[in-house]
Amino acid sequence: MAQPDPRDPIARARRNWEDAGWGGDIAAGMEAVTSVMRAHQILLARIEAALKPFRLSFSRFELLRLLAFTKRGELPISKASTRLQVHVSSVTHAIDRLGEAGLVERKPHPTDGRTTLVAITPEGRELVEKATVVLNEVFADIGMPDDESAALVSAIRSLRRFNGDF
Repeated sequence: MAQPDPRDPIARARRNWEDAGWGGDIAAGMEAVTSVMRAHQILLARIEAALKPFRLSFSRFELLRLLAFTKRGELPISKASTRLQVHVSSVTHAIDRLGEAGLVERKPHPTDGRTTLVAITPEGRELVEKATVVLNEVFADIGMPDDESAALVSAIRSLRRFNGDF
């Protein structure tokens, strides 16, 4: 990995944008998007490192955690897709990998023959509980004070709402 630049490379990129004549909203938008993308890289690296001992990706962890939160430990695959805000094919892929590891299983819906459920197994529940303890250490200290974290969530919520995410 490259050594960190003591100067903020994204701030320098904004100045380059402005020097090229793309100031104002354009430079501000570029800086915001680039900052969010970089923050995503930083946080995802920390999350992946925390989950590595459990042989889980964050998307697979999210599916296991979602199932563990449900009353019966199972959901229709389409509902899991909706709740995780990802395409059903992504959920199906995660189910395939988690199923191979014995952490989830597919089950027929008891009343709707067209619907398949995904259910967490006891092994999946045990693993996700252990992984959650470790991941909560990352969540407890993302590298900024609580008030800044709340402001970040608020700003991102506005962006998500503007773009029709909810």
